[in-house]
Amino acid sequence: MNSYERFCFNLLGHRLKDKRADYVKLRNDMMGARMTTPFEAYLATAYVTSIMVGLVAAVLIGLLTYILRVPDMIVYRGAVPEFLYALNDYKMVLGTIVITIIALLVFGGITYIVFIIYPGILAGERRRNIDATLPYAINYVTAMSSAGITPDEVFRSLGQSQIYGESAVEARYITRETDFFGKDLLEALRAVAQATPSDRMREFLQGAVASISSGSNLTEYFRTKAHQYTLENHQQQKAFLETLGLVAESYVTAIVAGMLFLIILQSVMTILSGDSNPLFLYIIIYLLVPFGSLMFVILISSITPEV
Repeated sequence: MNSYERFCFNLLGHRLKDKRADYVKLRNDMMGARMTTPFEAYLATAYVTSIMVGLVAAVLIGLLTYILRVPDMIVYRGAVPEFLYALNDYKMVLGTIVITIIALLVFGGITYIVFIIYPGILAGERRRNIDATLPYAINYVTAMSSAGITPDEVFRSLGQSQIYGESAVEARYITRETDFFGKDLLEALRAVAQATPSDRMREFLQGAVASISSGSNLTEYFRTKAHQYTLENHQQQKAFLETLGLVAESYVTAIVAGMLFLIILQSVMTILSGDSNPLFLYIIIYLLVPFGSLMFVILISSITPEV
């Protein structure tokens, strides 16, 4: 924990121990993201930061509202209840108070939601990286096991590698469980399988536990899973290339050909009408084309698998 998280924990952390059952998903996401901050400290930081951000935003927006006299700009023309006429003289003060409270709730709530979903985002990134590197990591494990190296040394060697990304991180946690917590390999594999955010890694580790427990050939199990995950990766890459081709065709049709047709059409209509301010043409050139291209970039980035 840093000093700020420690301050928040000292302020609220001891009161949040009873909240663990209410935040099961958050705790699972924090484990999957391998966050080192304790749950109580993280939740206390979320509460304190949300309150601070909400208060600062409320004060700033309240002052701005009062200085600009925003409530006086609101004019309602129609029948209103009688008591509102009595409050009309206090419209400026009451309006500022209402806007300040809304700003407090909105900005504080948004900050709290960001804290709650952030571990899930980190866990999702780790899951994609594990799924992408797992076939190569299992190939490495298979080669090491075929050389007669014991399973615990195999995972220790994998954890020391720097080229297998988050799969190596999970292997390091297996080594940590055995070296620092005194667990045997089966208990360590079960613990990491429970905490990992990747379903493929969980399946692989649980299969390794079953193989070791039953006395089966662990090397053959590694070889089978390596072949399975390599085949699945090839299928995913093929599906991605097909999807990418479809996206490329859509981009050419909608953004290149479609926008070019609209620009030519609007240019001709502007010339024929003698309009000196072709607003729609400006919208196409300066808004639709850049915004559409940006949307395709975000789409491609979101569907591109980890490498």
